[in-house]
Amino acid sequence: MDASVKPEKLRELTTEEIAAKVKEYKTELFNLRFQNAVGHLKNTSRIREVRKTIARLLTIASEKAVTEKEAAKNAE
Repeated sequence: MDASVKPEKLRELTTEEIAAKVKEYKTELFNLRFQNAVGHLKNTSRIREVRKTIARLLTIASEKAVTEKEAAKNAE
């Protein structure tokens, strides 16, 4: 999967889909770190890309949670 996913595309995802993507990228990050430790990783910059993508996903998930909380508060 491409780590340079645009935030606009990620904001279209549901909370569950974002959580699934975070889990997927964390698994990939684990595998990349393992390959790096063993010495089989050719593209070491991929680790940084995946970390940034995870952070991007978590930020968008947090934004969605705040937005939902404010919408529920305003609905009262």
